[in-house]
Amino acid sequence: CGLTGLTVSAIFNFHSLLTVILLLMCTCAYIGCLAPSLLDRNKAGLLGILWKCARIDERESPYIAVCCGAMAFSILFIQ
Repeated sequence: CGLTGLTVSAIFNFHSLLTVILLLMCTCAYIGCLAPSLLDRNKAGLLGILWKCARIDERESPYIAVCCGAMAFSILFIQ
């Protein structure tokens, strides 16, 4: 039925979904360091998700760093 050319998105691939979430949190924390007012004024709504991701990464940074290292190892050597 013409389904041979379809690719799997990150939503349906758990490994890719974890990679996207980790990158989102790290990117939000980096943006929060460069321009804190950009994230702090958007604490509600859709952009509030970015503020929450930055806060999670700031508070849980040792765990996020270990997860990023494990994800990088997995991508480089296991896949």
